[in-house]
Amino acid sequence: MSITFEGFIGRSIEGRDVWVGGSGPAVVVIHEMPGLHPGVVEFARRLTGAGFTAYLPSLFGVPGRPFSMGESMRSILRCCVSREFTVFAAGRTSPIVDWLRRLAAVAHDECGGAGVGAVGMCFTGGFALAMAVDDRMLAPVLSQPGMPPPIGARRRAALQLSDADLARVKERAAADGLCALGLRFTNDPAVPAERFATLRRELGDAFIAVEIDSAAGNPHGIPTDAHSVLTLHLVDEPGHPTRAALDRVIAFYRERLLPAPGS
Repeated sequence: MSITFEGFIGRSIEGRDVWVGGSGPAVVVIHEMPGLHPGVVEFARRLTGAGFTAYLPSLFGVPGRPFSMGESMRSILRCCVSREFTVFAAGRTSPIVDWLRRLAAVAHDECGGAGVGAVGMCFTGGFALAMAVDDRMLAPVLSQPGMPPPIGARRRAALQLSDADLARVKERAAADGLCALGLRFTNDPAVPAERFATLRRELGDAFIAVEIDSAAGNPHGIPTDAHSVLTLHLVDEPGHPTRAALDRVIAFYRERLLPAPGS
């Protein structure tokens, strides 16, 4: 493993490269396209600074390589022909999620605590929710969940997990108090409002939606093509909606993973 990230130690877990840093309850950070780019690593550093252990698996792309549209297209093409990812089908869980669930189990064993959290971004946005069939997953975050591609009415509303996995997540929400947090820009065509409507319908109060106004003329000047809430389009300034979204994610992990004061 030749790539190093300051503050993280590279390891191989079941044959995949994973970088681990921090201390405290575990959060699995599942990167967006084109790969484990510097913006994703910086987000993970915020988690370690907030008292969590971040696990950064590399699922596709070249770790450490900066974001570019060219790199993103290359990663998308590779994922489209990979058996590990279900790209266009609606209502199916990608096979790679089985490995992510095992990674979460390893992380929980190593870090302890009540359970683990996860965040999926764009192409991997729905993976965090699919991981919640496992009782260890207590805090799934879906940041701009962009799959399946919103082509046609069915896919616009579809989620990135099977009916059986969705049923298990709903069961946990009803019985165990599981909650999921979702983030999107309102004008993002990759994450249509219909997808969040499905999450609200299926999960009810167990789905917490953070929707950031990106319509033309919005008061914060957010670009109408803004997409990556926690990385590329994050404006790290107090009072900015994307900073508020980042703070809400960290608060969500604290609420769900850290012991209550005095406990």
